[in-house]
Amino acid sequence: MIAVRALWMALLVSVPAIAADNPVKLDAPVVTHGSGTFNGKHVAYDATVEPIVVANAEGKPAARLVVISYVASGAADPKRPLLFVFNGGPIGPSAILHIGAIGPKRVAVPDDLKADPASFQLVDNPYALLDVADLVFFDPAGTGLSRVLDGVDPKSYYSNEADAQQLVQLVIDWSKLHGRSAAPKYLLGESYGTMRAVEAAAQLEKTDSKLDGIALLGQAVNINDYAQRARNIVSFVASLPTLAATAWSHDRAERKGRSFDKFIQDAEAFGRTDYLQVLYLGDQAPQAQRDAVARRLQEFTGIAADEQIKRNLRITKEQYRRLLFPGQLLGLNDARYIGPEAGGDPSSVVPRAYVKAFDLYLRDTLHVDAGTYLHDSPFKGGLNEWGWGANRSPFGDWNYTQLVTDVMQKNPTFRVLVGNGYTDTQTTVGAMDYLVAQSTWPRERVRAARYAGGHMAYSVESSLRQISSDLRALVTGAW
Repeated sequence: MIAVRALWMALLVSVPAIAADNPVKLDAPVVTHGSGTFNGKHVAYDATVEPIVVANAEGKPAARLVVISYVASGAADPKRPLLFVFNGGPIGPSAILHIGAIGPKRVAVPDDLKADPASFQLVDNPYALLDVADLVFFDPAGTGLSRVLDGVDPKSYYSNEADAQQLVQLVIDWSKLHGRSAAPKYLLGESYGTMRAVEAAAQLEKTDSKLDGIALLGQAVNINDYAQRARNIVSFVASLPTLAATAWSHDRAERKGRSFDKFIQDAEAFGRTDYLQVLYLGDQAPQAQRDAVARRLQEFTGIAADEQIKRNLRITKEQYRRLLFPGQLLGLNDARYIGPEAGGDPSSVVPRAYVKAFDLYLRDTLHVDAGTYLHDSPFKGGLNEWGWGANRSPFGDWNYTQLVTDVMQKNPTFRVLVGNGYTDTQTTVGAMDYLVAQSTWPRERVRAARYAGGHMAYSVESSLRQISSDLRALVTGAW
């Protein structure tokens, strides 16, 4: 412990102050202790909230990250896996994954979608992975309690490469600080965080801190493929399973005695064949063929065939959210939720509850009251202002799939878990399947999983149980 503290102090020596906006006062680690039963195993753990200064790509101190970690108490096992966890944005803190799924406490969201958010309770989380791994939560500078240093332009981190480099430096520095450089290391990213995970994996592969795998929840790795531009016909095929699952959840699907799984399988088979063909033919498709496809789309989505024809058989996810129940709006994060169109995203009750609970948890359980924990992204430029790398021309390709391919070719133990919620209208299960199908990733080292629920599928307890099982299999090398 003395050696760790000495190294920690060395990281802070002669470092400039953090920027004046939203200051954070945390001069030393804050350590608390807890215990719980995780996957049937009782584990005592140390919860540490600590500042760590990381350098930029030029090797100059640039950001003071405040990191929350949970490490099994007692003599540290240098070979015990580490899971680094972060959300998306760009850019956001890790609070939602922390308090919704991965940390030792979680917010229990009732199955009743109309339940009063005030009834959501903070409970023990038996699905946390502390029985098999230690957990480290990453908040990029400008989020959570992490800040850029005084004199550092926050925009210097507003690119996929620089953003990932910040994470890479944290993985290296945290592991060294805690004597865990030899530990198996995994990244868990959500939404935009899946892009960060892929980029960071590629950067870490060039260091001595190579990863053993990544988990991608609500993946956006192939976002170019499923962005719903009118002529991107693959995107409509990829979105169909989500529309079908949503129609099923609202009892608007023509079930015809089928189970949910069989219904989705039929929708996917139709999408890959008759639907894709008529989209490809466009106006050259005979009217009888278009009418037949419109009737099948009505069967799977609940939107009338004449409306399908009117919209050229291309109803986007955003249009669908408003069309299924005119005057009402389906949730963006989770289309099972429904509310008045003027009221905004009805599924936002879940992340709002997570945010509120996390602030209280940070103060009352972790005993940290060091400044304002920033939940909103400091990046306000819109996606077009983010630095996506070298391929920013109209013909550019966010080639994250190839980055994974390259890592897997160089690292024979590297594995990938991809997971999506059925009723997530931002990142869809169909797009996930298309990603895996079009990649050249070794199939024996890839798992794709589907979960009930939306972008934060872990808000559904049965899905959280499955996510936990899938992550546990990843970090223990069970496949």
